[in-house]
Amino acid sequence: MRILVLHGPNLNLLGRREPSIYGSTTLADINSALEQQADAIGIALETFQTNAEHALLERIHNAAADGFDGILINPAAWTHTSVALRDALAACGLPLVEVHLSQPSARESFRHVSLVADLAAGRVEGFGADSYRLGLEGLVAVVRAAADRASE
Repeated sequence: MRILVLHGPNLNLLGRREPSIYGSTTLADINSALEQQADAIGIALETFQTNAEHALLERIHNAAADGFDGILINPAAWTHTSVALRDALAACGLPLVEVHLSQPSARESFRHVSLVADLAAGRVEGFGADSYRLGLEGLVAVVRAAADRASE
């Protein structure tokens, strides 16, 4: 199994960006923990962060052709603003789980709407860096269940 982990804009600033909201864990820390988790459960993982929306869209467009089985994504601010992101995720056809470090539904009103939530098998928010760990567990379960159904 191959999982693509996508990090949206400003997540490269984790650890120093608004630590009262996002914590002190860096993106490198999160990626390292995810890689250890993936190794422990026997899956391959690739991570990608960008502040350029077009680069994220292109990575999503190529995900299925590149052999990925699912996407774990923190769309960050694009969660609430990017129809293009939503359309790319819908078009790629891979199962996905949406994650957020903070709890957008408990923050400013403009953060309450996720344009990708209806595409996601699940959404994990508000658990800080653990949101990624929990999201990966959920995504792996979804991908494995789909594979089991396909083999029956």
